[in-house]
Amino acid sequence: MVLKTILHKSRMFGELVMFSHTLFSLPFAIIAMVWAAEGLAPAQVLIWSLVALVAARNGANAFNRLVDREFDGKNPRTSHRHLPQRLIHEKEVITFIIINYAVFIFASSMLNPLCLLLSPVAILLISSYSYTKRFTWLSHLYLGFTIASAPIGAWFAVTGEIAFVPFVLGTIVMLWIAGFDIIYATQDIEFDRKEGLWSIPSYFGLQTALWIARGLHFIMILLLLFLFFYQNLGFVYLAGLTISTVLLLAEHKIIKPANRSLMKVASYKLNQVISMVILICTLVDFYMMS
Repeated sequence: MVLKTILHKSRMFGELVMFSHTLFSLPFAIIAMVWAAEGLAPAQVLIWSLVALVAARNGANAFNRLVDREFDGKNPRTSHRHLPQRLIHEKEVITFIIINYAVFIFASSMLNPLCLLLSPVAILLISSYSYTKRFTWLSHLYLGFTIASAPIGAWFAVTGEIAFVPFVLGTIVMLWIAGFDIIYATQDIEFDRKEGLWSIPSYFGLQTALWIARGLHFIMILLLLFLFFYQNLGFVYLAGLTISTVLLLAEHKIIKPANRSLMKVASYKLNQVISMVILICTLVDFYMMS
């Protein structure tokens, strides 16, 4: 009975923080670690980096759900979520957030002084995203900016030093995340306007928002191409970039805000495939060129 309760709660919290969406940031963090270490990073670095990334992401997502619980309850698209339905209590979510942020700080301390020093700053950044939709349509870019900390932090974890490449990787992640977050937000244009929430779709309108998303993804592809030359990468990486570009084009092609299932495919499922394609092709390319 106790085991069943624990498993049930674990599943609930996994759904609360959308644990499967870790695939958005994790592949780029792995690429950063491999490039930073010029191969396989030490086991201790790999383990603690993974712990830090998962804990930070879980804490931030739970914090976002807690802060947005009233809006989620009003929005027909999100009213089924755990907090509006009281499937999980607010005190449980607060405890979950505290534990995850504490684990993140501890994991950072196990890496190097720079990671420990920056850990409170990282918590402030990833938590503050939850309030940006109250006052700026740049919230999508801020979300991308916070998730961009994954490859940057992974590089710091390996080297303990600031460098150029991880910030390029971080910018790629920021543009990519912001682009498909804009696509996803097109479902809530009328709700956001009614509730006074800011988003690019609600501020600029549907068609302009979609063009902005396309523009962000176009710059993302250009930066991935830049890394091909800057990092002296090979044809496997280029093949992965080509496949990812085709998938992004397909993503923009199938957008239909009124079709929720199709929007999940466009905003989430295709992007999970894109991140894995980039990861696999980059790693294969790296070890073939080594």
